[in-house]
Amino acid sequence: MKDKQTPQALDRTIDEGEIAKFAAMAEEWWDADGKFRPLHRFNPVRITFLRDRIAARFGRDVRADRPFAGLSILDVGCGGGLLCEPMARLGAAVTGIDATERNVEIARAHARAMDLDIDYRFAAAADLAAAGQTFDVVLNMEVIEHVADRDAFLADCAQLVRPGGLMFLATLNRTTKAYLLGIVGAEYVLRWLPRGTHEWRRFVRPSEMAASLRHAGMTLTELTGVAYEPLKDAWKLAPHDLDVNYIAVAEKPAA
Repeated sequence: MKDKQTPQALDRTIDEGEIAKFAAMAEEWWDADGKFRPLHRFNPVRITFLRDRIAARFGRDVRADRPFAGLSILDVGCGGGLLCEPMARLGAAVTGIDATERNVEIARAHARAMDLDIDYRFAAAADLAAAGQTFDVVLNMEVIEHVADRDAFLADCAQLVRPGGLMFLATLNRTTKAYLLGIVGAEYVLRWLPRGTHEWRRFVRPSEMAASLRHAGMTLTELTGVAYEPLKDAWKLAPHDLDVNYIAVAEKPAA
């Protein structure tokens, strides 16, 4: 059923111009050769990283049939469900939220076709926080560079993490190299993404990420870069290269 409720936090952390960009591309979420091709190529590296860190934190064996059974995972800015579906297959109870209603519709339809039980909602992080909901893991991947108020957004997301839980964040560093590769290269030369998908001024330095998380009551525990290998047309973890894409892991202290 189509959810007509508008996220209550729309005027606080969500940038309507950014929402419009992704609404225009919503139909292509599951086209591996379409406008979201970079995410499809990026996904195996992200999923492996998430799986291994979550398993280590909660004492799970990744060789088990459904190693995340009993864990709850929230994907903020879930898009078409590219991360929600793998997490559900690992056994987690998955909730995906997005401030673009068409993304939610696409995600719901694809999950039904895959026979996956995923709770997709047209909502903002603040809506769930106001309702007092919490999760073992919150995924915040390639979202923070698109919000209107980074500190408020991260504060909302931090409220959603249970004591002892984890938050994962992925974004681009605000460096000259990130401008050249993430915008000029990806949008204008290689045309991996539509022009205007990213704005360099919105990229987030790791130090800024750490400060925002600290103010939100969380501790940054790991940073690792993700780099593209042109000859293999593949992505790899690059722990010492944070110049462009990077993933951060943050913990909330146990109660």
